[in-house]
Amino acid sequence: MSLPQLSPHTLHVVIDMQRLFAEDTAWHTPLIKTILPNVIKLCEVSRHRSLFAKFIVPPRAEDAGGRWRNYYNRWSTMTGDVLEPGMLDLMEPLGDLAGKNDVVEKETYSVFGSSGFLERLAVDKIDTVVFSGVETDVCVYASVLDAIDAGLRVILATDAIGSADEAAHQAVMMHLAPRLSEQLEVATTQTIVDAWMRGD
Repeated sequence: MSLPQLSPHTLHVVIDMQRLFAEDTAWHTPLIKTILPNVIKLCEVSRHRSLFAKFIVPPRAEDAGGRWRNYYNRWSTMTGDVLEPGMLDLMEPLGDLAGKNDVVEKETYSVFGSSGFLERLAVDKIDTVVFSGVETDVCVYASVLDAIDAGLRVILATDAIGSADEAAHQAVMMHLAPRLSEQLEVATTQTIVDAWMRGD
């Protein structure tokens, strides 16, 4: 199935492709290494139109606000005072692909929680967002919903997203995404690449 060509104002947003999720931690997401080649492929076709979102944890659970404190009390091994240095870094080779202005940090599930993110989209006249990364049912889906609310064209790269919970991943792909068919497009990496190249 083909995809209508992409606008020149398309942005590829890579969600949480970090060592934090790739390595042996409580948040390990095994599929992250499987989807990495497709994420790289999207980065290569989008050249300087990829943005990398990094999930940032607080130094200690007590430093988190509101109910996030409960969350980090549960995930007590995932705060900055416990994690090994560098665990918040992007996986390689994504770190090499990202320029210093191509990385945003977020303390929320959605990339739209990153300071100035929505304003950045407006300045760059972004009208289409392609999402890749982890996890399908958490940070990726939260970002998708905010992008839809912002009125953007939203495309989910089906083979460039993944979750530690396969049932939750399938629930998004089989049940939740189809409910938003007027506002959310799903396509394989190659289909997106083809549409992007037609747009250029």
